[in-house]
Amino acid sequence: MSLDSLSEFIAAIEKIGELVRVREPVRVELELCEIADRVMKQPGGGKALLFEHPVLADGSRSPYPVAINLFGSMKRMALSLGVEDLDQHGARITKLLDLKVPEGLLGKFALLPRLMEIAKFPPRMKGGVPACQEIIWTGDQIDLRKLPIITCWPQDGGPYITLPMVISKNPQSKVRNVGMYRVQQLSKNTLAMHWQRHKVGAAHWREMAERGERMPVCIAIGADPASIYSASAPLPPTVDEFIFAGFLRGAPVHLAKAVTCDLEVPADAEFVIEGYIDPAEPLVTEGPFGDHTGFYSEADLYPLVHVTAVTMRKHAVYATTIVGRPPMEDFYLGHATERIFLPLLKLTIPEIVDYHMPAEGIFHNLVFVSIKKEYPGQAFKVMNAMWGQGLMSLAKVLVVVDAWVNVRDPQEAWWVALNNIDPERDVRFTMGPMDVLDHSSRAFTYGSKMGLDATKKLPEEGFSRNWPPLIEMDPRTKQRVDSLWPMLGLGEG
Repeated sequence: MSLDSLSEFIAAIEKIGELVRVREPVRVELELCEIADRVMKQPGGGKALLFEHPVLADGSRSPYPVAINLFGSMKRMALSLGVEDLDQHGARITKLLDLKVPEGLLGKFALLPRLMEIAKFPPRMKGGVPACQEIIWTGDQIDLRKLPIITCWPQDGGPYITLPMVISKNPQSKVRNVGMYRVQQLSKNTLAMHWQRHKVGAAHWREMAERGERMPVCIAIGADPASIYSASAPLPPTVDEFIFAGFLRGAPVHLAKAVTCDLEVPADAEFVIEGYIDPAEPLVTEGPFGDHTGFYSEADLYPLVHVTAVTMRKHAVYATTIVGRPPMEDFYLGHATERIFLPLLKLTIPEIVDYHMPAEGIFHNLVFVSIKKEYPGQAFKVMNAMWGQGLMSLAKVLVVVDAWVNVRDPQEAWWVALNNIDPERDVRFTMGPMDVLDHSSRAFTYGSKMGLDATKKLPEEGFSRNWPPLIEMDPRTKQRVDSLWPMLGLGEG
């Protein structure tokens, strides 16, 4: 059963015992972040939090509760997407990719359920007054300072919207994009839009600027959890995130027409901030911001958003997150992407068995990859192929190991890799694009990457020595000790 709204998601989290209601007044400036950070660092990601009495910058209490760390555990991440295990969605994608037309009439009929499932994905417009527009602020009513927008870290440039769905459209193709970009509150009715040059929203803005046209933009906050997650997913520019959310939900996302601009927004969103960007206006200073690298990203120039309307539900809940020194809530969102998109990665690099981006690598800094190695130089072929895959092009360090290695266990992956490499022989460096947030690269968004071939070496790769076998106990002894173990008084083993 799909979750259709943020309130349904919060209720489902509370039902499984993973929600804590914070009834003490807590300031949205720094205090809320400090509490959430301590909880996120607890084993397994800690509990989801609902702050019932957030205190605004002017000292008044906000009528809108603040929810944070909703996605911050493996269990809650799976719950948000309606599965027991995130690999289930990967299996669905694998099945959809295997759409070879079968022979015979019965075979073709057997294919129909999958084709009908695809037909369910596109979003649908909702009639009447949508929940997200039960209350509407326009003109002088607009005051973003009344929303519990949090200031995360002491040196941040101001309050930030951190868990948004930023909605825009390609001016030519009209293909929609929904991205998760941080948005800084500048005043009661202006924002700074931080979209990096690699992002689709930024490409839409550049196209609108070339045409000399104002760019409509909507910022939705809080909706069905699949749509929130999909805004963070690295989808191709031609894929509508709401269609992908419909696939994950197994049911279409319901949309509604925005009040002041020609865009569609989630009908069940908690808040929607509508506005526009004028390409004729100068860029504005955005930042600094305490980022997911664990360091502050510097202030830079980004587009100014003029707010034309704020719409909301009658009893709206403000959804937010924080980023900083890992592990944080964003690790679990990234882990979902890792599991769901594995089949698509295998489509173009079929020798890949599995991959993993550990929390310490903050997604792009470290990627472990296991492959079924069949010929010399294959590890280097995989490195080059991965660096050519969309946002995987930003990966700073790739470590390639053999198929039997559990890359989801970084301790095991490093143990194998550090045993298997001769640094001069097995390390490769290359140049390419880097993440905007990487403060160590030699130039802004440009620098070097490193690949480690930690696979078993073949004679053709110049290895003439014996490759040692892995130490393992024989099955008979293991079976014998298994039967003895309960009588030994040694605890679990």
